[in-house]
Amino acid sequence: MEKPTGPLAGLRILDLSRILAGPYCTQLLGDMGADVIKVERPGAGDDTRSWGPPYVTDVDGVASSESAYYLSANRNKRSIAVDIATAEGLAIVKELLGTCDVLVENFKVGGLARYGLSYDDLRAEYPGLVYCSITGFGQTGPNAHRAGYDLLAQGFGGIMSLTGVPEGEPMKVGVGICDVMTGMYAATSILAALRHRDATGEGQQIDLALVDVQTSWLVNEGTNYLLSGELPQRRGNQHPNIVPYQVFEVSDGHVIVAVGNDGQFVRFCTILGCPDLAADPDYATNPSRLENREALIALLTPLLRQQQQTPLLTAMEARGVPGGPINQLDQVFDSDQVRARDMKVSMQHPKSGTGTVDLIGSPAKFSKTPVTYRRAPPLCGADSEEILDEMAELRSAAASA
Repeated sequence: MEKPTGPLAGLRILDLSRILAGPYCTQLLGDMGADVIKVERPGAGDDTRSWGPPYVTDVDGVASSESAYYLSANRNKRSIAVDIATAEGLAIVKELLGTCDVLVENFKVGGLARYGLSYDDLRAEYPGLVYCSITGFGQTGPNAHRAGYDLLAQGFGGIMSLTGVPEGEPMKVGVGICDVMTGMYAATSILAALRHRDATGEGQQIDLALVDVQTSWLVNEGTNYLLSGELPQRRGNQHPNIVPYQVFEVSDGHVIVAVGNDGQFVRFCTILGCPDLAADPDYATNPSRLENREALIALLTPLLRQQQQTPLLTAMEARGVPGGPINQLDQVFDSDQVRARDMKVSMQHPKSGTGTVDLIGSPAKFSKTPVTYRRAPPLCGADSEEILDEMAELRSAAASA
């Protein structure tokens, strides 16, 4: 296997997490060179292994137990099958902890205490350990006991009240975005805690809650409410503070129009053959366009329906008016941009009939220490022997020192 060379090479992480938020965090760190040891239940492993179809299939098309969902967040890890409910399994985990810088877990609040693996149980023995806990509602508060799922967090944290068309039902985002963002917050928080650890020798616990993360990325809409006291409304693809900034129907599909300032609006109206519209005081400035949103969109909609997607977007790009297509995923992954940016990668996989699986690449581009793709998402327990042998070698080295 390729030796880690990224910016986090030499860092070791014990991953006691499953599903998406924790695994996404540790995959980010693994891509950057960290050695991630994924602890899984013998025989079952991460719940998401069975979250399909689709699954990896062999040459005869027979499905394995490796789902696309699992593959999305578990590369660059080694899997060890350990039952922490047994004395032997617990001893293995604690011995591994002695070689690790970070522990990531997403058990329910207090769930690891029954095994003696809570932060309070470990802090004295491992004073430099960075211990990252991910839950639905956090370690404190009246809802701390509740289970955490992305959909529940999106609902509780308000994003669903903002998403969807005005006359429709509240809508979640199409992927588990709260889990993903929690994984990203976890990764950055871990790196910050490691900087403190390296400066002081002190580890600490990081308490991350899906609902807290969801609340944090209400960003402008959340602050709009805090400033005005007015509840925002669902606007479909429209922007709450900029007009026109939305999806429009054209004769052969749809386009995104993202007019960000008054100059762009003037040029956009020229493209559509209605320059007088940009001079109208009802629409000349963004505040006036916001005030008269419905009337303006009613005027623009029939003009845009006469346009074809490609000529319109070409004209907008030539005149510096932001816009773009709405790609299906086949168009995304077949695009020159995705290929140029290495956002689709192929990795060898033992269960694949083609010998490889395609995965989504890392967006982090380092000029000196690039990310590497060293290990495909592991089979459950695939690296148990390798990891146990390493531990035996360390014990032997320590005994002879």
